[in-house]
Amino acid sequence: MREQQGDVQLFNAPDGGDIQVSGGIVSMDGGLETAAYLSLFGGNKNDDGSQDNSRTWWGNLSETGTVKQYRSETQNLLDRIPLISGNLIKVQLAAERDLAWFIDTKVASSVIVSATIPALNTIRIVVGIEAFGEQSHFTFTENWNSTV
Repeated sequence: MREQQGDVQLFNAPDGGDIQVSGGIVSMDGGLETAAYLSLFGGNKNDDGSQDNSRTWWGNLSETGTVKQYRSETQNLLDRIPLISGNLIKVQLAAERDLAWFIDTKVASSVIVSATIPALNTIRIVVGIEAFGEQSHFTFTENWNSTV
């Protein structure tokens, strides 16, 4: 049996995150991509990011350290604000807040986020993370699900 190390690798699918299984083995990620994905899209989509929100992700209820809680404010915004270029900065700032724990816990020295609208009802969020002198870049393309 092959040893599995790291995190289960998540990737974008039309209906959210998904995993890949090949030959009965789940693909793993030894880097920061899964942590970034979960930070942006892994909480409760009804959680607006406020600290006293009763709609927080269930895993946050027993976590006393706020830096370890998944807020996923980015995911929440994609469901509640309209898809217009003026709202890209709101999504970008939310993503920066969702990813701030990388810097707060000294996992990374910098996190840079940009957001664009590459197609109808679609947002692309590009994340650049510098950790220990090593650069990582991740692109997350998601449906903009707002019903507004």
